[in-house]
Order: sequence, then structure tokens, then C-alpha cells
Amino acid sequence: MEFVIETGLNLLGFLVGFLLGVFAYIGFRKTGSPTLFRLNIAFFSISIGFGVVGFSYLVESLVLNYAKLDVWIQTLGIGIQTVGYFFIAFSHGIKSFFPKSRYFKSIAAPLFLIPNNSIEHIIRSISFILLVYATIETIMSYMESRRNSAIFVATGLGLLALGEFLGWYSVIFPKSVLYYISVSTKIAGLGALFVPISQVPIGGVRFGRNV
Repeated sequence: MEFVIETGLNLLGFLVGFLLGVFAYIGFRKTGSPTLFRLNIAFFSISIGFGVVGFSYLVESLVLNYAKLDVWIQTLGIGIQTVGYFFIAFSHGIKSFFPKSRYFKSIAAPLFLIPNNSIEHIIRSISFILLVYATIETIMSYMESRRNSAIFVATGLGLLALGEFLGWYSVIFPKSVLYYISVSTKIAGLGALFVPISQVPIGGVRFGRNV
């Protein structure tokens, strides 16, 4: 049962991320916007990250008869997703990999000071910081522009950040329901982003402070 749920959730994330990437690519071809090009890379990276985990579950369970996914495959999938989150944050005009403000350092500190950090734990921490940055930037953009699309973007990014935070805790508390909630929350976040991104070929979309 766990195999079916984990495989299904990750494959669903792969599909939703892929569709978002397609819409961003169509928007880029139409407008030539560098931001949409970065979002195209971001969503395809997120899709591939989900796909690596989902398809690996299928191969290892149905072909190799493994009962558990290798840790390095899970880490690889999360790492590829993090590349996508970086490009999302970069679409807001981020100048360095980590924001320099004291606020974001205060967020990062408790995430990195937990003993026995695994690589997956550190990657999820980076993802969370990037997504919180992008969420706050989008909220600030909405306060200036009052564009309805910014609400969906902020909601989507916020859910992605929450999903990564829950995923961070699922590393600390393995074999708990937190992993399923984490993946489901991230898929819901991608679903919220689907609303404004699907309108890109028609009228463009605003991410953060950039078009």
C-alpha cells in the first residue's frame, strides 16, 4: 500500500510539474521573456525530480523486487527539485544563492543546526529557504500591483515551502505520515501555480517583481 501511495504521488507531481513547464515554455516562445525561460527550467526540474523518485519506485518494486527505495535516489530527486526552486527564486531577482538579510539567516539557522544532518536534510533546508524567499517577494509584489495572479503564485509557493518543511521533518521522523503529507502539499502548491501559469500564453504572468 505504501508503495502505491508513494509512487502515485510522485508520478502525479511529475505530471503536474511537466504541464507547468510546457505552459511556461509556450509563454517563453511567445514573449521571449527571460523570466519565463527560467520558470520553464524550474518546472521541468521539479517534474524530473518527482519523476526520478516515482519511476525509481516502479523499477525497484516491480522489476528488482526491492521493498524500499534507495536513499541516494530519494536524495537525487529532491536535489533536482531544489534546482527548480533556485530558478524560481532567481526569477525574483535573487543576487546570491542565500539571501543576506538577518531574517533569512534566522530561518536557516535552526534548519542546519540539527545534529546528524543528512544530505537530503540539508537540500530540503535550502529548498525551504528559497521558497520562503520567493513567497515573501510575491506577497510584496501583490501589495504593490494587486494582481489576482499573484495570490495564486504566493499560495502555490507557500504550499511548496510548507511541503519541503514537512519533508524536512519526515527525514527526522522516518516511517511517518509526514512524507505523504509533504508530497501532497507540494502537489497542491503546483496545482495553485497551474492557474496563473496556464494563462501565460494568453496574457503573461508576474512572478515576484519581474515579468
